[in-house]
Amino acid sequence: MKLTVGGSLKTVFRPWVEGLENIPDEGPAILASNHLSFSDSFFLPAVLDRKVTFIAKAEYFTSPGVKGKLTAAFFKGVGQLPVDRSGARGAGEAAIKSGIDVIERGELFGIYPEGTRSPDGRLYRGKPGGLARVALATGAPVIPVAMIDTEKIQPPGKVVPKLMRPGIRIGKPLDFSRYQGMEGDRFILRSVTDEVMYEIMKLSGQEYVDIYATAAKRQIADAAKKKAELEKKAEQEKKAEQEKKKAEQEKAGQGAPRGKTGRDKAA
Repeated sequence: MKLTVGGSLKTVFRPWVEGLENIPDEGPAILASNHLSFSDSFFLPAVLDRKVTFIAKAEYFTSPGVKGKLTAAFFKGVGQLPVDRSGARGAGEAAIKSGIDVIERGELFGIYPEGTRSPDGRLYRGKPGGLARVALATGAPVIPVAMIDTEKIQPPGKVVPKLMRPGIRIGKPLDFSRYQGMEGDRFILRSVTDEVMYEIMKLSGQEYVDIYATAAKRQIADAAKKKAELEKKAEQEKKAEQEKKKAEQEKAGQGAPRGKTGRDKAA
């Protein structure tokens, strides 16, 4: 499945890649990437010879019907790992455990430190829970990755992708073994995460925003809601003004003196 999907993606979209030499031929590593599009989890594995395991919503694997089974088979084939996200804390712990299991098998584990897709193409603050804890618990090197232009191929909400070339830049491995066993220290977790995000920023060239992407999405949603409310209010006021003018015109027409009839003119 990976060879089929990966080969098709490379043939159709022809992604360009820099830094492939930074991916080890064997042994565990964590690939920490920015997240611009739903397709990121497909393009990165497509350009690598080794399997990369990402975390995916459990719903992708449990949907009913023929479509659900095909979707589940596709995600399993491209190396996606189901995690139940019904509870925020439980989901985080499950993702960390899954990541550690992948690393202990000597494989590549892919993770998006931002926690969700960027709402506007900018790079947001990394969450310290997953990436740093897996890195410090296992001692595995962290390889920063930058996806380029994938949001233009498949923007949020779009099903049919646009044909254009995305890019992938792979940075040099970062060694955090000096902090191994200190995954309980929140200051260390923050420091490790920020260092990785800085490297991703350099690779991607994105503008960095020091808030979480989830908070940015709420702000954007709130702004859109407020704009819609203001537009609705303005439309209602415009309609009320038009109705008022119409009523005034009708009233003025009713109060005007009637013209003389033909008999009056003859008299």
